[in-house]
Order: sequence, then structure tokens, then C-alpha cells
Amino acid sequence: MTDFASAATRRKNAPARLAIGLLAGTMLAGMPGLAFAQDEEGAEPAAPAPAPVIQQEIVQTIAVSGAQRLEPQTILSYIELRPGDAWTQAAGDEVLKDLYATELFSTASVINNNGNVVINIVENPVINRIILEGNRRLKNDKILPEIKLAPRQIFTRSKVRADVARIIELYKRQGRFAATVEPKMVELSQNRVDIVFEISEGPKSKVRQINIIGNEAFSDGELRGEMVTKQARITSFLSSNTSYDPDRLAFDQQKLRQFYLTEGYADFRVISAVAELTPDKRDFIITYVVEEGERYKFGEVAVDSQLRDFDDDAMTQRLPMQGGDWYDAKLVEDTVEQLTELAGTFGYAFADVAPQFSRNQDDLTMDVTFVLRQAPRVYVERIDVNGNTLTQDKVVRREFRIAEGDAFNSLSVARSTARINSLGFFQENFEVNQVEGSAPDRIVLEANVEEQATGELQLSAGFSSLESFILAGSIRQRNFRGRGQTIGLSLNYSRFSQSAQVSFTEPYVFDRNISAGVDIYRRDLNNFNPRSADRDTTFEQSTTGLSLRAGVPLTEYISAIASYTFNYDEVSLDESIYFSDRDGDGIATCDPLLASRFLCEAIGERTSSILGLTFNYNTLDSRLRPTRGETFSWTTEFAGLGGSVKYIRSRLRGGKYWPLGSGFIFSVTGEAGWIKGLESNVPAGQDEVRLTDRFFLGEPQIRGFDIRGVGPRIVRLNYFDDDGDPSTPLVSQTVEDALAQDARVDDAIGGRAYYLGRAEIEIPLGSGARELGLRPSIFLDVGSLFNVTPPLLQDFPNGVQRSDADGNLLFEQLGTDADGNPILELVPNATAPDGTPNNPSIFPGTFFREVFVGDSPSPRVSVGVGVNWNSPFGPFRIDLSHVLKSQLGDQTKLFSFNVGTSF
Repeated sequence: MTDFASAATRRKNAPARLAIGLLAGTMLAGMPGLAFAQDEEGAEPAAPAPAPVIQQEIVQTIAVSGAQRLEPQTILSYIELRPGDAWTQAAGDEVLKDLYATELFSTASVINNNGNVVINIVENPVINRIILEGNRRLKNDKILPEIKLAPRQIFTRSKVRADVARIIELYKRQGRFAATVEPKMVELSQNRVDIVFEISEGPKSKVRQINIIGNEAFSDGELRGEMVTKQARITSFLSSNTSYDPDRLAFDQQKLRQFYLTEGYADFRVISAVAELTPDKRDFIITYVVEEGERYKFGEVAVDSQLRDFDDDAMTQRLPMQGGDWYDAKLVEDTVEQLTELAGTFGYAFADVAPQFSRNQDDLTMDVTFVLRQAPRVYVERIDVNGNTLTQDKVVRREFRIAEGDAFNSLSVARSTARINSLGFFQENFEVNQVEGSAPDRIVLEANVEEQATGELQLSAGFSSLESFILAGSIRQRNFRGRGQTIGLSLNYSRFSQSAQVSFTEPYVFDRNISAGVDIYRRDLNNFNPRSADRDTTFEQSTTGLSLRAGVPLTEYISAIASYTFNYDEVSLDESIYFSDRDGDGIATCDPLLASRFLCEAIGERTSSILGLTFNYNTLDSRLRPTRGETFSWTTEFAGLGGSVKYIRSRLRGGKYWPLGSGFIFSVTGEAGWIKGLESNVPAGQDEVRLTDRFFLGEPQIRGFDIRGVGPRIVRLNYFDDDGDPSTPLVSQTVEDALAQDARVDDAIGGRAYYLGRAEIEIPLGSGARELGLRPSIFLDVGSLFNVTPPLLQDFPNGVQRSDADGNLLFEQLGTDADGNPILELVPNATAPDGTPNNPSIFPGTFFREVFVGDSPSPRVSVGVGVNWNSPFGPFRIDLSHVLKSQLGDQTKLFSFNVGTSF
């Protein structure tokens, strides 16, 4: 391994040795003449000899010696000396300068032999590998693209020096100012070398202390709170803003100035900002010297409009500041922006609002006059769409709320921007650019788009106490054929449910502002006991359906969607478990002693013909990632135009988003629903709405609870013999004990009404986290499901009589046999409330009673944190929840996650 310093020293001393040699040669050449002059001292001076004629030597040939990779002709092309030129020492020096300037040669020399010039060169080696050692904080893929040297390139020392400086700069950007880089060269055969950068990263340089000198109105702590840079403390170990960054230092000066200007200190200035590195190069100490100046109030505030459409007095009265208020520069900036937008709504696209200030030192007031300078009313000359390679122009143009030839309107342009952003086809934070047209009263609107992936491959996975692992997958193209159409296929699988759906949506039918869509689906639901290890299925529901929809806009923000849905439902039970032949006629029927009565009532096939109407109101700035605006929808469905099911169902949904500043986004969303059955002659103990048409609540609507984990449910409690005496009644479990010990029957039966609310704050992180796409949030979920007719419950203890809901004696238990099975005496001709014979069958071990729990409008409450991450393998979401309030029978869960990708 060769150190670059020794070679560089020899190169550096070569010119000095050459100069000494030339000087010595000159002195020796003059010594004979000097001696002769001394010997002839006093003699008559001789006549001057004629000047000798210097014969210039002509270059005959130029040869190259030592070339390995480069062709001699290529090397000769680098120099200006050619055969036929006169040879001089200066010409030879120029040849060397030209060769070294290429940085292709480690050494070079020129020899002239009677006009035959020979150039001896040693080529710089070829780089075989670039090796980084000692870099743990910055990986190779972050350093190698930033340096100039690369394998198969020619090695040069200048590039090495530049790369060393670049690596150190990269570490400084990471806050590691103590980092050092030592380059080494390993010589290999065939004139090849390995370049090794030995890196000592050193500790990350933190900001140990921030000192502020000159502040009197505000404490050091208040001013540090306004800065982005923070002092390194034990409590700030998760913050990335404790490292030193020169750019951040300049930004903090602006933050200080903005803060003081909003507090009325119009003369505030930062005199100096110095960052000193401690002697151990571990930390920085930053010192600000400030001058606060006097605090001002607003004096006279007025609007002076040179535009004919504005009334100065009326606008002055609507200004947000008044004389006597503390001066606030931010309020002035916001007012300028509002006045500019106001002028834009009247067609003045290039309106210039210039605030004029008059500082009164005597009474410390600031007069502000907002001058709206004369500008022409502007019309849209042209709308250009650029950058779209897949998406058709019409898909973008139809989202514009302003057309070519219309008077310019800034609100229409802002709305157009929001609508194009909501498509989700292009880059985030898309803006419509405004460019001057061919005349002062003309403007060109440019939609410079950058297309992004609109295909989605979504893979979701979750874990719950109800179903173990849940898997789901979907593929969707939101910009099919570049026409803005949406086509998708989704598949879901778990021990709880399986479903498949194909959908298609055309947002503009025949290029008219009418949307249409169709969904074809199949859903299979297996409802089983979530707590029992046996996981016996209680009922199975299969739904096959078709849904058609069409929508029209009523206003810019309100639309109506009509739909028609036809469903074929089939509900069944496992006959081997829940059916019996108690009549002895060879026909097995659903046994309410084996299955709950509500399950026997739900069995069968039915069809639903449903008409729906939805009204939507939406002012969100983006449908994908809203930051401001509100949304509201009302949906009403009527089932009964054909089919075997009759009901009316309604849902309300709404939400509002607020940007809180500094990247924080607060949102509140909520929904509620109710359903009313229209069936007549409903038997006693049976709800007017069928089981499959009721609402269910849980994951994912309310986080912290399992699928169908909230609301009314039936739980079977076992009886046990606590004293071993068969003549005494058995003792029943409590509900808490049964749920804790995995009750064999725990069925959610849904409800006819529900409500749900959610409050969430999205928290911004540092620049590094933003680059990774991390968006954490804190949430609070509230909801409840309730209002269902209490079902007929069953109770089979030992040694008591039991009657039905109408008081009819069904049976009495006389005792137990030797195996512990109940001995029953059936009451002759006992009938169920619906008039059918009721001959209960009691099987071994069926000592139980049923309880009805969870039918309460009392809110269930959960809190938690969630993180969205745009990971390299797709969008990733994880939620960690904690239930604060629940009801007896509710099922909770701790976390869930999902992951997907885009194409």
C-alpha cells in the first residue's frame, strides 16, 4: 500500500531541482571566461568577435515509449510539437506540460537525440475497485454515487483529493464534523490499483448550547422554542434537530426575525450568529447576538385601490387589523395574499398589492396602506397540458373549472388544481402555473404534470384473536387506458370470510359529466365462536350480487348518485351439529337447543332488490390525502321493489380537516346509520330486520376492537355442579367467567342503529422521516351498535321447570342418570310460540343457559397511534390501539397492519 504523500512531495520538489541544475550549469559555463579576464587584466581590450550563428535543430521524428493502453498516435495528439518544428528546451517543457495536463500519466520525460525526440511515459494505473472502510453511518450506496473515482477509470491524484473532500462534506451534512478520510492505494498487476478510503466517522456533532445575547422582551427558552435547531438533552434523543446544520442556522435567524415581527418589533435584527466547534470536535456552541428595538402598534391602516371594481372604504373596514393593535408582519403578509386572491376573483390575474409602511418614531406606531396598483382585467388565452405520456389531455382538461376565453378567476383556478390533485394520477402538490400571454390582458394556464403510478397491487395482512391471520389482495388500475377509468379485482380470505369482487367505473360517460359503474361480487361469511378453541361454525352466509350506479353533479361541490343492487343470500347451518330429528319422521330440522333460536330463524334463501340514492358534498383539497376542507354524504336505500326482503336503511357520513401549521393536520370524521324493517306479522322474539341486513361494528371501523367485536351478542353460560350432589340444582357461570374461559357460543347478532366518530392528528417528522414517507398519527375512536329485539333465550339447568316466552310449560327435569345426563319429562302437546311442536332434545353435557349482552348505546372508546409509511415495497400502515371503555361481551384487539405496492 503506497502513501500518496511521498509521491506528491517528489513531484513538488522536481521543479526546484531543475532550477538548481540550470543555475549551476550557467555558473560553470561562465567560469573560464572569468579566469581569462583576470589573466589579461590591464591588457588592451580585443576587438569584439562577431556573434555566432545559432543553428536551430529541427525535429525529425517523435516516438513514444512506455505506452500500454493508449495508442502512440493518441498520445501524440495531446501535444503541439510536430516533426519539422524547431527543437528548443521550451518546446520540450511544453510537451511535458501538455502530457501532465491530461492526468493520464504518472511520469513523463522528453529526450532529443539529434532531432529524434523520444517521449518516455508511465501511464496512470486503472482503478480496479473502490473500497470504503469504516463507514457505518453512511453506507456505500450513499457515498459511491457522490465521488468521481469509479472502477475502470484512470486513476488521478486530483480526483482522489476531490473525493476525500466530498466524503468529508457528506459527513458534515450528517453532523459529523470530526470525520476524517485517509486514501490508500494498493498496487496490482497489469498496472491496476485498488483505492481504499479509510474513514473515521467520529461522533455526531450535537448542539450543546444555544446562547442568545441582547434579548429582554422574551426569555432564552421562548426564543429557542421558535428555532428548528434544538439543544442536545436527554429528553431529545429522538429528535434529528439537535445536530448542527449551517443551513438550519440561517433558517433559525429567519425564524427569530419572523417571531419578533409578529410581536410588533419592526426594527429587530440579528447582529451576528456564530457556531463554535468545541475543542474535542464533538459539539457546537451557537451564540446569537440580537437587537430587539422598540415595539410598535398599528397606526392608520387603509386600502388604496387603483382598480375600478373595489371600494377603498369598504375594503378598509374589512381589514383584519385595526389601529392600536400590536403590529404583526405575518398578518400584513396574509392580508396581501387575501387581497391578491380577491383581485384574482375579479379577473385581475396580475394584480400587484404593495403594502406601504410609515414608521412613526414618536408614538411608536406603524401606518400601513395596501395599494392595489392598476392592472388590466385578464382573460384566459390558452390552457396547455404538458408532461402527460399516458393520460389523455381530455382527462386533465375536463377537470378545469375555467375555459379558454373566460375571464380569469383565481378561485376557479384553485378549484381546478384541487380537482386535478384529487385524480391521484400526477405528482403531489400539483399547481396550475400562470404565464403571461401574447398581450397584457391575456394569460396562459399551464398544467405541467408528472405522471405517477396509478396501478395498485394491495396486499393486506392482520392478526386478531377472532380469525388469527387475515389475508387480502386487490389489483386496481385507476387510470385504465389513460382515460381516467377505474377497473379492479379484489380477493379476501380469512377463517371468518372470503370474498371476490370485480368493478368498473367510467367517470365521464360519452365525455359527459355523468359517471357510471358496475360491481359484481361474491361474499362468503363463516360466523364462528371466536373464543372457543374448537372454532365451531355457527352459521354461513353466502351473498352473490350485482350493483349498478350512475352519478351526476348538481353543483360544483354537490353530486347525486343513484344505484340499484340485486343480492341473492343464502344462510345455512352445519346440519351434522345443529340439526336433529326429534319428530322421528326422518327429516332433520334446525334444533333451537343446539343452535340459538335466532340462527334457526335466519336459515333460508332470500333475494334483495335495493334502490339507493346518495347525496355527496365535498370541498376537500384532495380525495387521497386531504389537508383541508369538509365532506358530507347521505345515503338512503329501499329494499322491496321485488325480492323477498323489505326495509329502508339510511346512513350519514361527514368529516372535516384543518391544517394546524408546521405540517400538523387535524381531522374529525363521523358516521351513523339506522334501518327499519317493513315486514309485517313478525313472530314474537324475532327482530323485524333479518340478521344478514343488520349493521355490524368492529375492525376496521373502530380500531381497538375485533371484527364484529362491538354490539349485541348471545353468550352461552355452562352450568356446573359445585357440591357433587345430583339432587341439588347446578350453578351457572357468570358472563365474565364464560368469556374469560372461551365460551363455546358467542355470536354477534348485529343492530339496527349505530354511530361512529374519529378524531385524528397527523404528526409531521423531520426531513429524514419525510424522505422515508413516514406519517404518524394519534387517534381517538368512539362508537356503538345497538337496538335489536331481544331474542328468545334458552335455559337448561338441573331440577327445575322451564317454560316458553308465553308461559307454556315445556319440560321439567327430574334428575340425572348415572352418566350425569339430564332425565327430562316432556310436557305433552307443548308448542312453541309459532304453533309448531316443541319437543326439546337434551344431549349429554348440554347444561347451559343463554344471556343477551352488549345492546347498549353507551360509547365504546379507544385511543392509539398509527403510522403510514411509503416503504420500498409499498404503502404500509400499522395501528396500535388501547380500549378505554367497552361493554360486557365486546371483543378487543391490540394491533393491525397492512402493506401494498403500486405499479
